[in-house]
Amino acid sequence: MPEGPSIVILTELVRSFEGRTIAAASGNSKTVPFDELPGQPILSLRSWGKHFLIELPLFTLRIHFLMFGSYRIDERKEGTTPRLSLQFEEGGELNFYSCSVKLVPGELEQAYDWRSDVMSEQWSPRLALRKLRDDPERLVCDVLLDQNIFSGVGNIIKNEVLFRLHIHPLSTVSKLPQGKLRELVKQARQYSFEFKAWKQAYELKKHWLVHNRRDCPRCNIKLHRAHLGLTQRRTFWCERCQKRYGDAGML
Repeated sequence: MPEGPSIVILTELVRSFEGRTIAAASGNSKTVPFDELPGQPILSLRSWGKHFLIELPLFTLRIHFLMFGSYRIDERKEGTTPRLSLQFEEGGELNFYSCSVKLVPGELEQAYDWRSDVMSEQWSPRLALRKLRDDPERLVCDVLLDQNIFSGVGNIIKNEVLFRLHIHPLSTVSKLPQGKLRELVKQARQYSFEFKAWKQAYELKKHWLVHNRRDCPRCNIKLHRAHLGLTQRRTFWCERCQKRYGDAGML
């Protein structure tokens, strides 16, 4: 599943399509009124967390790439029908595959709180801290994946941030020292921008310290891996150097 930094990269790649007018639209999505799209100009192309947003005068097309979604710019996948395909009067096309496409009515500013997007200029660490303190008995492995708090953070960022901060994934938010809690919020954003830079340089995986790794680079012992928390997402951690704050029970 693409994480927030990957969606920001997509948004930057297609920036030149803003202002173009849709000439034709097709695809196998059941939710898109394709006949209403021709003649509509692209008002903006934006991202919110893991959502890619195509803003039109009528509504916004919200694209979520799920686990295996992909896109093509000015080209198509052979033998594969896109979920959504847009061709433009000024030339060029955008094609989206194996994704979820939904309509967002009304103003985007009303539909999304940009303060929750870790890569947005409007990101608010103060708001994130408040939300964390409002529900203090949750596990850190769950809250980092909560898109209402850390929109854009995915499983890779979760694993790497917790390792970077020496925090065990089964730690409870309420038991984290306040300094650690603030660092958690800070690193969720900082690592997301590092992720973006590494991905653009085609070297993302070489920077992973624990995600999909076998041994702890600090302790040189075997990492633990399991599906943890309410999210049951795959988690990698070191029992020696990642401290468990609170008692979340045994694995």
